[in-house]
Amino acid sequence: MTLFVNGLTHLDASAWCPRRGLIGISWQVNAELDGELGEDGMLFDFGHVKPWIKSRLDDGADHTLIVPTEAPGITVSDCEEGLAIRTTTPYAMEVRGPHQAFTLVPCGEITPADLAKRIGEEMMQAPPPRVSTIRLTFLDEPLSGAAYTYSHGLRRHDGNCQRIAHGHRSPLHVWQSGVPAPALEAEWAERLADRYLVDESDIEDTPEALTQGELTTRYRAPQGDFFLRLPRERCVILPTATTIEQIATWLAGDIARETGQPTRVQAFEGIGKGAIAERTP
Repeated sequence: MTLFVNGLTHLDASAWCPRRGLIGISWQVNAELDGELGEDGMLFDFGHVKPWIKSRLDDGADHTLIVPTEAPGITVSDCEEGLAIRTTTPYAMEVRGPHQAFTLVPCGEITPADLAKRIGEEMMQAPPPRVSTIRLTFLDEPLSGAAYTYSHGLRRHDGNCQRIAHGHRSPLHVWQSGVPAPALEAEWAERLADRYLVDESDIEDTPEALTQGELTTRYRAPQGDFFLRLPRERCVILPTATTIEQIATWLAGDIARETGQPTRVQAFEGIGKGAIAERTP
């Protein structure tokens, strides 16, 4: 017998890509469970399936930086903060933080199919009663318009959003004077694609880093100390925390100023959630 649950939850994280570098991901999670029926005629109560799987994703890969440890130029070592990840290809990055902020995968590249298979197998190490197989599927949200992937960290957040390199794949909708503006959506999605969004109050740069075109972010949060150094060109600096509410407000304001038109922005944080802001020039 197979039990299935589509759209069970979402997985939001960042991943290191050997071609694109630091990227944000948002995947819909579908699940299939094989096993035997119990005396109650059920394999696993639907009311228990979602929280059981979601809790294991929340305690695992969700809101982490997923690192393919066998990718070119990747090194992983212990450090004062916990773990240090350093990269050279396609660009140099150094990120440090507590162990729980990272998911290390012994492979050359992170793919949704391989990661879903690996996590499903890990769940089977302590499966629910009567369940013999767990198959997960991670899928991008089908989108017809503009979307971008970004990474960030929220120092003031008391949950896993405080981790310095987690991210999302997000649609972007823009209206001016009540009319959809697909050209602006595409332009700004391109500006933000595969970028790290930085709260300017978290920047800690040295003259040496500035000379080398790097940007350093460092902060202390409830889970521990975090550090991230990236090429300046891979970062977008915001004057506020990079919550989705502030991202929407910043986008609406900058687009309105650049175009001279009243602007309404609907910015998503991953799948099915986000914020709306309106600004005039």
